[in-house]
Amino acid sequence: MADYENFITGCFPSIDPEIVNYVTGMLEDSDVTASSDDIFEAIGPFLEQVDENKTEDDIREICNRLFALTSAGDVSNEVHKGPHKILDAPIHLGSLIEDKKTVAEESSSIWMTKRDSGLQVDSKQLAKAEALIQKKQKKLADKDTTTKKQNGVMDGPTASQQINRKDMKLDQSGVNRSYDIKIENFDIAFGERVLLTGAALHLSEGRRYGLCGRNGLGKTTLLKMISSGNLQIPSHISILHVEQEVVGDDTVSLESVLESDVERHNLLLREKELNQILNSSAKGDNLLSTELSEIYDKLEAIEANKAPARAAVILAGLGFSPEMQRAPTKSLSGGWRMRLALARALFSKPDLLLLDEPTNMLDMKAIIWLENYLQTWQTTILVVSHDRSFLNSVCTDIVHLYNKKLDTYKGNYDQFDKTKEERLKNQKKEYEAQKQYRDHIQVFIDRFRYNANRASQVQSKLKLLEKLPPLEPPGKDTDVTLRFPECEKLASNILQLDEVQFYYDKSRLIFDNVDCNANMSSRICIVGENGAGKTTLLKILLGDNSPTKGIRHAHRSLRIGYFCQHHVDQLEMDLTSIELLAQRFPGRTVEEYRGVLGQYGVTGELATRPVTSLSGGQKSRVAFAVMSMTNPNFFILDEPTNHLDMETIEALGNALKKFGGGVILVSHDERLIKMVCEELWVVRDKKVLSLEGGFPEYKKIVEEELKAQGC
Repeated sequence: MADYENFITGCFPSIDPEIVNYVTGMLEDSDVTASSDDIFEAIGPFLEQVDENKTEDDIREICNRLFALTSAGDVSNEVHKGPHKILDAPIHLGSLIEDKKTVAEESSSIWMTKRDSGLQVDSKQLAKAEALIQKKQKKLADKDTTTKKQNGVMDGPTASQQINRKDMKLDQSGVNRSYDIKIENFDIAFGERVLLTGAALHLSEGRRYGLCGRNGLGKTTLLKMISSGNLQIPSHISILHVEQEVVGDDTVSLESVLESDVERHNLLLREKELNQILNSSAKGDNLLSTELSEIYDKLEAIEANKAPARAAVILAGLGFSPEMQRAPTKSLSGGWRMRLALARALFSKPDLLLLDEPTNMLDMKAIIWLENYLQTWQTTILVVSHDRSFLNSVCTDIVHLYNKKLDTYKGNYDQFDKTKEERLKNQKKEYEAQKQYRDHIQVFIDRFRYNANRASQVQSKLKLLEKLPPLEPPGKDTDVTLRFPECEKLASNILQLDEVQFYYDKSRLIFDNVDCNANMSSRICIVGENGAGKTTLLKILLGDNSPTKGIRHAHRSLRIGYFCQHHVDQLEMDLTSIELLAQRFPGRTVEEYRGVLGQYGVTGELATRPVTSLSGGQKSRVAFAVMSMTNPNFFILDEPTNHLDMETIEALGNALKKFGGGVILVSHDERLIKMVCEELWVVRDKKVLSLEGGFPEYKKIVEEELKAQGC
C-alpha cells in the first residue's frame, strides 16, 4: 500500500502535519482522484502555498505521480485516522477529571488530549488556500456560463422513458417487425422546465398525424427527441427528420435527391466498380459476373431506372425549374436548400417522416402540390404545422399537446376542433354534476353535524366525500389577444407606385411598368411563386429599394411598421424581451416595456427569459412588439404567420381587422387571407395584377396549372 503521507512529506519536507492529514483525507475521495486534473484542482492550491519555490508545472507533476499511484491501486481506501487504542473496559469520562492526580496523565488519554500548538496549521494560510480554490471554481463556472450565453446555447432538452422489456427483447431478437410505434410513459424537460410528463404517443403504420398545440409547449422538441433516439423506437423503423438545410457543394440538385436513396446509390457504385474490374481483366471472373447479375436484379426490383424521373417530379412540384435541378447545391439560397432537404426526404420514403412546419418555406403552388403528394403517402407521418388548410388536406389524425400530455383524435383539424369543443362541454357538464352532488352531501353534513340521532349518517357521508376523487375543473387554454396601437389617420392614397421599373441586373428585369396604390383602409395580400419578386416589391414599397424607373409616392406622415420574414435574425438572442426593447427604444420604464409586450402575449416570466430560449412563435410576438413601438399607421408584413400557432393566427387576423391603418401582407395561410384581405395582388411575369375573385380564384388557377404540368 503506497503511503500518501510519506510521498507528500518527501516532496515537501517543511509541510505542516495538519495540512498533510487534510490533503491525504481529500485524496481518499474517489471523485477527487478521478483524474490528475481533478487532483490538481483539489489540492494544488494548498501545495502551492507550502513551497513558493515550486512552480505550477512542478505541482502538476506531483499530482500526476499521485494519480499514477492511485491508478496502480497502491493507495488504501482507508482514511488515516491517527493512532488507535483498544479499550479493555468502558471508560467513565467524568471519573477522569475527579482526581487531580490524573490530570497530568490525561495528556496521554485519547479522549482528553489537547492538540499540540506546534502542530496547528496556520489559519490564515489555510483560509487563503481555500479562497484560491473557490476563486478558481467560480472563474470556471463563470467562463462556462459566459460561453453558453455567447453561443446562445441553453441547457438542452432531456427525455426519460419507461421501456417495455418485452418489446425490447422482441426488437433485439428481430422478431418484432411491426411498423406501429408505441412510446409509453415518457417525460421531456428543457432545463428546469417540464414539457411532457407521463405522456404516451401511439402512431399506427400508414397514418398521417398532425401535432398541434400552443407555441412553446414542446412540439419541435418532441420531434427532436424522436429523431435523435432519446425516445425508444424499434430499430428496424427508419426515421427522417427534415430540420436542416442541405450542405452546399458541387453536387447537382437532382443528383443530391437521388443519393438520398442509399440502397440504390450503393448498388450503382458497386455496379460501376464491378464493370471496371471485368472490363480491365482479359479473363472474366464467374463470381464477379454472378454478383453483377444479382445487382442488376436488385436494381430492377427497386425500379432504379424510374428514380431520376420520380426525383425530377418531386423537385418540380416543390418549385425547382429545370435549370435549378441541374445547378450545384452551393448555388442555392438557404430557403431552396431547405426545399431540397424536403425533396430528399420525400424521395427516400422513410418508415417515419417527421416534418416541422414544412409549409413555411413554400409558396402557394408548392403547398398545394405537397398536400396532394402527401395524401398518397404510404408510410407514417408526424407533422408540426399551424396551417389549418394543410392539416385538413393531409392529416388522418391529430395529436394535441396540452397540459403536458398528448391526446390523439381521429380525423383532420376541423374534426379535431369540433370534437375537442364537444369533449370540453361534456367535461364541464360532468364537473358541474359532480360539484352539485358534493354540495348536496355537504349540505346534509352541515345540517345534521350536531344531531346525535343522525351521527351515523353524517359519518357515512363524510367517509363518502373522502373516497371521492379530487374534483378539478376542466382545463381550457387561455384566449390569445393581440392588440395593435391606435394610429394617426391619413387621407387619400398614402402609398403609390407609378410606372415603376426595377432590376438588380440590367440583363434580368424584375418589374416593368407597375402601377398600384394603397390607403388607410387597404387590406391587401400579395401572392405569387417564390422568386417572382414579392419581397422585392415590399422593399420598393418600404423605400429600401429605389425604382430604376418610375416614381414611389408616400405620404409625408406615413410611418410603416415592417415585419420581416426572417425577423429572428434581427433580434438580439442573448437579451431578454424587456432588455431588447430598452436597447432599441431607451428612456422608458420597465412597466411601459412590459405593457407593450403584454399586448402581444409576452407576459410574466416570458418577458424575463433570453430571446434565444423562446419558441419561434414567441419570438414572432416579440418582433410584433418591436414593430409597434414606433406607433406605425401602415403595416407591411412578410409571412407573419410563420411559427405562430392556430390561436395566435386567429388573434392576428382579428387585430389586423381592427387596426386603424392600412395593411399589405405576404402570406400563404389561407385562413388569415380570407379573414383579413379584401384585395389580392398577384406578382407574375414582371407585373403586379389585382385579381378579381380573391384568393379562391387564385387557388383555382394554381391547381389548373399543376394539373397541366402533370404534377
